[in-house]
Amino acid sequence: MAEEKTFEENLQELQNVVSNLEQGDIPLEKALTEFQKGIKLSSELQETLKNAEKTLTKVMQDNGQETNLDLESNDKNE
Repeated sequence: MAEEKTFEENLQELQNVVSNLEQGDIPLEKALTEFQKGIKLSSELQETLKNAEKTLTKVMQDNGQETNLDLESNDKNE
């Protein structure tokens, strides 16, 4: 089974894909393959960020219960 890459490794790979596509000197078939790879990486990165956001918006109460952190009301008070 393949080892799962870290967020940073996937981000670097996406940056490499974008760089390759921007150069424009690759064959169409390879460009399409790279584009599809980039879309997949982008989706994975977005999912990782969404999960991280969910985790970070949880706060532990004194009684050990988790509750959602209300970031929107905090933003309005600033």
